[in-house]
Amino acid sequence: MPNETLRVVIASPLEPEHVERMRADAPSSIEILYEPALLPPTRYVADHNGVDGYELTPEQQRQWSDLLATADILFDFPWNDRRHPRSYAPRVQWIQTTSAGVGRAAERMGIQPDELLITTASGVHARPLAEFVFLVLLMAVKDHRRLASGQSERRWERFCADELTGTTLAIIGAGKIGREIARIARAFDMSPVGMARDSRPERAAELGLDRLYARSELPVMLAAADALVLCAPHTPDTDNLIGPAEFAAMKPGIIFINIARGQLVDEEALLATLNDGTISFAGLDVFRTEPLPPDSPFWTMPNVLVNHHSASTSHHENARITDIFLHNLRAFTAGRVEDMRNVLDIERMY
Repeated sequence: MPNETLRVVIASPLEPEHVERMRADAPSSIEILYEPALLPPTRYVADHNGVDGYELTPEQQRQWSDLLATADILFDFPWNDRRHPRSYAPRVQWIQTTSAGVGRAAERMGIQPDELLITTASGVHARPLAEFVFLVLLMAVKDHRRLASGQSERRWERFCADELTGTTLAIIGAGKIGREIARIARAFDMSPVGMARDSRPERAAELGLDRLYARSELPVMLAAADALVLCAPHTPDTDNLIGPAEFAAMKPGIIFINIARGQLVDEEALLATLNDGTISFAGLDVFRTEPLPPDSPFWTMPNVLVNHHSASTSHHENARITDIFLHNLRAFTAGRVEDMRNVLDIERMY
């Protein structure tokens, strides 16, 4: 497609400096359209949805619909439309999303395999998510609850904390996030292990893991783990992956961290194991219902750290997504689709 003029429509909020970089670095055959007046105000840096409840006027919605209808390429799914993309953008050929976990969203939109090229933000969130994992791990082993209560009560009381050295960190989801977690685990002299379809020792070495377990060996891995991190995509294979049987297989006192999706976990079983001491501490970034309802028991549990599905968000996020988009844009306009990064496999949902 080197001789075609293609129109890119930025379909969710984006900071102006990244829009300008796109315009400066895009091939000359590309027209990039950004209409911030038709997008919602943002709540924080790298907010791709904008304030809750924001609505366009009928005239603005007409302008927005007219704009989307001209798009050959979309930067993100439109902030206010979750229908099949071709229903509002009949010319669209490719969508660069701002999230890594868009497989379920694509399924709900009815996008079929080989129907539409979708690329994701996979890898962009690996560092901030890994940092959140180690925040939770260090809070647990350094007994932050004792520190917080001692400080609030002005009580000086020496004690003995634990450390991460020599502990086993189990990772479910051996993608870019899992690899970054494993890399940092090495710096703490932890033993990172994981679960994957391909559990060969050679694959474990490629991922920086001491061992890979097959799905059938999940109870064995859980029994050996001092901490468990979920960072796998939500697919039919991972739906309710961790339930009563899996919690029962865990070593007492395990640290549990979910930075994947709430649908991977049976939350009633999770609550039970938090109450009976099987899980000593949990860091939960995601839940089955979001926002987490005010009456959820997770809010008040002393051994739970609740994050607001924000562990992945960073001031660097949109700069990194822009890097991916510009790389993919150059490959796409040159007709080298095989060189594009993070192409979504619709059937596998990641």
